[in-house]
Amino acid sequence: MGNAASAQDVWKVYGTGEAQVVALRGINVAFEWQKLTAIMGPSGSGKSTLMHCLAGLDTVNRGEVRIGDTVLTQLNDAGLTKVRRDRVGFIFQQFNLLPTLTAKENILLPLAIAGRKPDQRWFDKIIDTVDLGDRLSHRPSQLSGGQQQRVACARALVSRPQVIFGDEPTGNLDSQSGAEILRFLRTSVRTFGQTIIMVTHDPNAASYADRVVFLVDGQIVEEVTDPTADLVLDTMRSLDTRLGRPDEPGPPPEPR
Repeated sequence: MGNAASAQDVWKVYGTGEAQVVALRGINVAFEWQKLTAIMGPSGSGKSTLMHCLAGLDTVNRGEVRIGDTVLTQLNDAGLTKVRRDRVGFIFQQFNLLPTLTAKENILLPLAIAGRKPDQRWFDKIIDTVDLGDRLSHRPSQLSGGQQQRVACARALVSRPQVIFGDEPTGNLDSQSGAEILRFLRTSVRTFGQTIIMVTHDPNAASYADRVVFLVDGQIVEEVTDPTADLVLDTMRSLDTRLGRPDEPGPPPEPR
C-alpha cells in the first residue's frame, strides 16, 4: 500500500549567495496511512517548510516528494493544483474561513470549487463529530475560535482527502478549545481512517499523535512513537544541545 506521504533526499534552499538559507537538508521521511504524525522542532528548523513541500504548496530544489504513489516533484502547476484540490486537506492556525460565508458554506467550499456534490451522510457524520449542528448558519464572526477551527477541520475532511496537513492547528486556541480539536483529529484517524500530518510546537498537542518527528536545522534528528507530553518535552530538551549548524552541510542542492 506504500505510504501516505514521503520525502526522499529533499533539499530546499531560499535565496542565493550570502543571503542563502538551507531550509531542508537531504530529508528522508515517510508517513504512514491512517496515522496522526506530529512534526516538531525549534523555530527555523524547517518544519513548516517540510509540510509545505509534502503538501505541494512549495517546490523543492532536489529530491522527490510523493502523496501516495503520485510523485509531486514531477507534476506541473495544473497537476499540483489537482492533487491539492482532490487529495489533500488543510487546517491552518489562522482558520482561513471566508467571513461572508456561513459555517456550512465554508465547510462545503472545497467541493463547490471542485464542482462536486457533497455526500450527505458523510457531511452529517462530520458535523455530528465536530458538534456544529446548531452553528451551520452562523458566520465566522458569530463563532468562538474553537468553533471556527472546528469548521476548518470539517472543511478539511468533507472532500475525503487522502492526507490532511495541519499547520499549528491549535496555535490560536485556548487549552480547552485546543484539546477539543486534538480529540477530533484523533477521532478522525481512529474512526474515519484519516491520515493527518501536523506541525506543532506544543508537547501536549504532540502527545495526541501516533508518532513525532523532530527537525533541527533542516534535518530529521529524532523520532518517537506513542509519545507522552513528558517524553516529547524531554526529547526537545535533549535536542537543544544540537542546535549548532552542521560542520559539513553536505552537497549543495542542484537547481531543478
